[in-house]
Amino acid sequence: MALALYQLLKPVNKNMALLMVLFVLAAVPIGMLNELNNFAVLLLLSGADYLKVFTADQLQALVMLFLDLHKLGLPIAHIFWGLWLFPMGYLVFRSGFLPRILGVLMVIGCLGYLIQSVAAFLLPSFKLNIIFFTSWGELLLPLWLVIKGVNVEQWERRALESA
Repeated sequence: MALALYQLLKPVNKNMALLMVLFVLAAVPIGMLNELNNFAVLLLLSGADYLKVFTADQLQALVMLFLDLHKLGLPIAHIFWGLWLFPMGYLVFRSGFLPRILGVLMVIGCLGYLIQSVAAFLLPSFKLNIIFFTSWGELLLPLWLVIKGVNVEQWERRALESA
C-alpha cells in the first residue's frame, strides 16, 4: 500500500513521498514486534509442559507483564503511524488531483497520533482516545480512491512536470 501511494504521490514531491514510505517502513516492524507480546501471552496460557515450572500466580504475573508491554508498545508504534500521515497529507494537499480537504484531514490525523502518544507517556493513567476523532482522513482517502479515484488529467500533468 505504501509503495502504491508512493507511486501515486511521487510526482508531487519525490522526497516527501520517500519520507512517507520511510515512516511506514519504520512503523510496520515496530508494530509487528509489539505483537510478539500478545503471542507470549498465548504461549503462557497454552498449558505447555515446559511451563509447569511456574506456579499459577507466576504465570498470571507473566501474562500481565506481556499485556502491559503490549500496551506500552502501542504509543511507540503510534508515533510512526502518525508521522507518515504528515508527508502524505502534505502531498495530497499539494497534489491537485485529490481533494485538499483529505490532505488537511491526514495532517490532523498525524497530530492526533502524536498527541495520543505523548499523552500515553506523560500521563499514563489518563485514557486519551483522540485518534478516534482525528483519523477520518485515513478512512476517507482510501474510500475516495476506490469510489472516485484521482483526477487523471491533473495526475498526468504533474507526472510530466516532475519528469
